[in-house]
Amino acid sequence: MARQLRIWAAATGALALLGVVAGLLWAWTAPRSPYLIYQHKAWMAEPDGESLISADGHLAVIVVILGLLSGGVAYLLAGRRNDLALITGLATGGAAGSLVGWAIGHRFGLAAFEEAVRTAPDGTRVDGALSLGAHGVVLLWPLAALIVFGLLESLDVARRSAPSDVGDLRAREGDEIGGAQLDLEPAPPRRDVDGPGPLAP
Repeated sequence: MARQLRIWAAATGALALLGVVAGLLWAWTAPRSPYLIYQHKAWMAEPDGESLISADGHLAVIVVILGLLSGGVAYLLAGRRNDLALITGLATGGAAGSLVGWAIGHRFGLAAFEEAVRTAPDGTRVDGALSLGAHGVVLLWPLAALIVFGLLESLDVARRSAPSDVGDLRAREGDEIGGAQLDLEPAPPRRDVDGPGPLAP
């Protein structure tokens, strides 16, 4: 049980740390919504909100890719005794990684935006901080990871379900059942093994 908890904690922590990469990629690639400053308040310069949708889409793509990769790596590291701990770690770690990525990506540029809202004159156009409108995006990472893990497991890519010999690691002979040796000696010549006496000539 303790070993399973360690595996779960390691998987969760690794994916949460990977969320830092997700946040940096999101901050680097996603477009930022422009705002206009009036009376120290920020108003969207493009009310259609396409930039907000695009920002959500960028984070969704990033976490799905990381989910597929983490699911594949977890399957390669898994064994029959580790599957449950790794599956649970993929779920909790993937969600944690998405949340960490969201938080880090949101922080980039946030201080400059808030400073502009406080000090900029009316009519100033500034780029806002990244925000996530579709909160369900945080579930895409664990979902993608579990799907690829389950798919690889069902296809038995690593051939973990192949039959294997036990004991002395040698293939069982035809006269062995359940590890016990059967007595398959032939009957003595010209004798009926079921009868009391010799066979007639």
